[in-house]
Amino acid sequence: MLIRKRSLRARLLLWLIVPMTAFSLAAGWFTHASARRTADLLQDAALLAAARVMASDVRWSGDNLVASVAPSTIEIVGTPEGDQVFYRVEIAGGAMIAGTSAFPPTRPAAAPRWYDARVGEMPIRAVTLTRPMYDAGRIVDVVVSVGRTLVSRDAMVASLWKPQLAYILGSIAAAMLLVCAGLTLELRPLARLARELTAHPPAGRARIDDTDVHVELKPLIAAFNACLDVIERQALTQRRFIADAAHQIRTPLTLLGTQLQYARRQGNLDDVRETLLAMHHSNRAMVTLINQLLMLAQAEAADYTTFEGEAVDLRDVVTRAVEKLALAARRRDIELAVLIAAPLPVTGSETLLSAVLANLVDNAIRYSPAGSQVTIEGDVQDGQDGQIAIRVIDQGPGIAADLRERVMEPFFRASTEEGSGLGLAIAREIVRAHRGTIALRDAPGGGLSVELHFAARRDE
Repeated sequence: MLIRKRSLRARLLLWLIVPMTAFSLAAGWFTHASARRTADLLQDAALLAAARVMASDVRWSGDNLVASVAPSTIEIVGTPEGDQVFYRVEIAGGAMIAGTSAFPPTRPAAAPRWYDARVGEMPIRAVTLTRPMYDAGRIVDVVVSVGRTLVSRDAMVASLWKPQLAYILGSIAAAMLLVCAGLTLELRPLARLARELTAHPPAGRARIDDTDVHVELKPLIAAFNACLDVIERQALTQRRFIADAAHQIRTPLTLLGTQLQYARRQGNLDDVRETLLAMHHSNRAMVTLINQLLMLAQAEAADYTTFEGEAVDLRDVVTRAVEKLALAARRRDIELAVLIAAPLPVTGSETLLSAVLANLVDNAIRYSPAGSQVTIEGDVQDGQDGQIAIRVIDQGPGIAADLRERVMEPFFRASTEEGSGLGLAIAREIVRAHRGTIALRDAPGGGLSVELHFAARRDE
């Protein structure tokens, strides 16, 4: 787990070491098996040669068979390692003619047969063959067996196998060293990139030049440069937002300070009350502004995945917003009409969506003339799996086409009416967080139509 998380070089080496180790084990096993087969073939050939010589030395002496085994025959299977040699010459199913009684007898074989056996506690390799002996019309099978201990065989296996194994292991070790050196050289571009990034101050982070880097690193560098572009744009937007917010907050604070100084100089109680009332209005405007700034920050930080499982009926949200603003509408002699016949299920945050619709309806009431109507329409387009549309329509002055994008920027106001210029900016961010769209259009008969589109929620 630590290797997978911390070191690219270690991971690459691990991917190399594991198959190389498996290859080494397989190669060692095959090399040992090949060496043993070679040693067995040589030993078996020597045993067969000695057995044939012994069989050829068996002869008739009168009615009996005799075998004379010369020392030179034993030397055929003799070894410098001092292996013990055993032999046995016997009549098939009968008496032993010559040899070592401790050498266990074996059955006759039509062809030479090699086998492993034990003499006492010593393992041996042996061969047996049968020679028919003819005399006066009769046939007697003579079984000749020759065996030898395994000291020389094992020594030959080691002499054949160990050099090959050493060669394989040495080659693998050399390959690993070369790979380590190659990785160190080939990973240098990453170290160079780190140095380049460290050399630039965070405030002016330069883009990385991918001219001399490997092809495999170019997508990474391109993505990193694109990320820097996004970060710079966001930082610029944030700095501009902070500057605008500071300016917007400073104005009511300055006004509040002026009103306090004025109130201190007043000797008339009625003038003091009037000043305090004005201070109350200034304080309420500042609280409203701060609440809108907090809502905008919350909207910008909202992520669809955080409320992906929440179901919201926009018809209920609209109904509550209208009930909340009904008194404000009556004060301005404005009629509120809701034209939503069916539920409008979407996925999202009920708190944020309520803020959007309440803000849009409040704006429509504020900018509509007395005696007019504000209409909120909603429907599902293109069937149940399509888009849900909400339209807030007023009969006010509307917004010029060339200003409709700018009015959704923070603190921009298209008119001199009282307000912070944050309402539509908040609406845009919340709608965007819900993967929806917002558009400003001319309303039929004059006025403004704010249209919201969301994906309809599908219950599994």
